[in-house]
Amino acid sequence: MGADETVNGGLQAGARGQGPGAGVVAAEVVEERPSAIYVVLLENRQKVLAHLVGAVKRNFVRLVPGDRVEVELAPQDPTRGRITRKL
Repeated sequence: MGADETVNGGLQAGARGQGPGAGVVAAEVVEERPSAIYVVLLENRQKVLAHLVGAVKRNFVRLVPGDRVEVELAPQDPTRGRITRKL
């Protein structure tokens, strides 16, 4: 274990928030909830709660039920994720 790994918490340089186990999958928006939280249905028919990434918020991307999105799943909790872009 090098000095860089202890400082970055084991993450690779440039992989901000994408540790081992973080998967990116396509999904469909099912429901919109308050505070920009969305219920999305993954390709494997699993429902996940997901929030918008800062770049998506800054560009005022609007999502409605039925939209296809790309979701990055959290490695700690597979029922939570981040919407990284609209497909």
